Amino acid sequence: MQDWLTMTAADLGRGIAAGEIGPVALTRCYLDAIDAHPLKDRIYTQVTHCRAMAEAEAAEQRARLGLRRSLLDGVPISWKDLFDSAGTATESGSDLLKGRVPDQDAAVLSNATLMGSVCLGKTHMSELAFSGLGFNPVKETPPCVNDQKAAPGGSSSGAAASVAYGLAAGGIGSDTGGSVRIPSAWNDLVGLKTTSGRITLEGVVPLCLKFDTVGPLARSVEDAGLLLGVLEGTAGPDLRNPGSLKGCRFADLQNVAQNDLDQNVAAAHREAMDRLKDAGAEIVPLELPALDDAMGLSPILYTTEAYGLWKDVIEAAPQLMYAEILERFRSGAQFGGPDYVAAWAKLEQCRMAWDQAVAGFDAVLSPVSPILPPNLDRLQSDHDYYVRSNLMALRNTRIGNLMGLCGLSLPTGIPSCGLQVLGQPDCEEALLRIGAAIEAALA
Repeated sequence: MQDWLTMTAADLGRGIAAGEIGPVALTRCYLDAIDAHPLKDRIYTQVTHCRAMAEAEAAEQRARLGLRRSLLDGVPISWKDLFDSAGTATESGSDLLKGRVPDQDAAVLSNATLMGSVCLGKTHMSELAFSGLGFNPVKETPPCVNDQKAAPGGSSSGAAASVAYGLAAGGIGSDTGGSVRIPSAWNDLVGLKTTSGRITLEGVVPLCLKFDTVGPLARSVEDAGLLLGVLEGTAGPDLRNPGSLKGCRFADLQNVAQNDLDQNVAAAHREAMDRLKDAGAEIVPLELPALDDAMGLSPILYTTEAYGLWKDVIEAAPQLMYAEILERFRSGAQFGGPDYVAAWAKLEQCRMAWDQAVAGFDAVLSPVSPILPPNLDRLQSDHDYYVRSNLMALRNTRIGNLMGLCGLSLPTGIPSCGLQVLGQPDCEEALLRIGAAIEAALA
């Protein structure tokens, strides 16, 4: 049974289908592992024992009757603490929302429940999801699986830790500027950023509605595809037989994405490119000047919307917030409506330039994060280090959000060094198939 804690969600689902694994025993195995884990309180905000066991019992009965609703029917997963869950506190990592208990599930949680997935509980996150580091002194900071003295990546930090530490078969997070991909990379997982607007945000605590997306953190690309399916109430793509990379043409993004790389990140990226070439892919360096312009728009686009959404709540009790997050929100006050409208008009021009530049490629590649996980003690004591680390952590992943793309984070085999694979908007299935082939080449 201990092997269950390290198996992919897909393999657990296949075990249930074959009658080799019972959903009740599987869920109890995960709940026991969570309860016994010394770091559980840094990973989970709440463990929903009763809900999980009730859902597991229903899944077991469906399995006996041959009425399973999806391959992940009966598989236990975790949920970031910004997804509303009926009767369970949903506080988005902030004391501003302390004691907030929704009366119904978020739409994606409802979809996943209808498809048979088992809800283990809610996981810690960056405060109001406004940090790529996962450092949260207001609530808890989850551990990084590769270095417990380092940041886990955020804002879906607990979601990543729950999977990396064997305390969930998959985790559901959100990605506004990299919040699925960064923690996935730093904890050696697969993370899927979906296209803005593809998955409903009903019942999801917002940060920036024009950039907020929902996505899974998982042990494999196949798992990510299956979790995408349950979020949407579908079977998800069949990724059991990844195709060849022969004939694939990838852009290796140079400007912005490969500036000031940590030496380990640079080495991991070079090795990944070599492996993809060995597998038959063509790698073409790509410079895109419009990207520099787009990156310069980030402070206007993100902070203006975030502060606009949260100003009244924040200013009613600013003392409840971590100072670094409070300062970042308040920076949105310096921009006016004309600035925001002009920034969006400029971003649309940058997106057109991107579309033209990448039209001949199957995907665009870069490191997920240019830095390794920063030291937690120094983040707390050194303001400049915190600001620089947060901006650098988010820099490469934000490209995908600004350009309106879907994207994957894939492990490279070097700890905390992920490979980002960016696909065209609303082309998640194609991206996942390419990702599965890249995953096989990097294995």
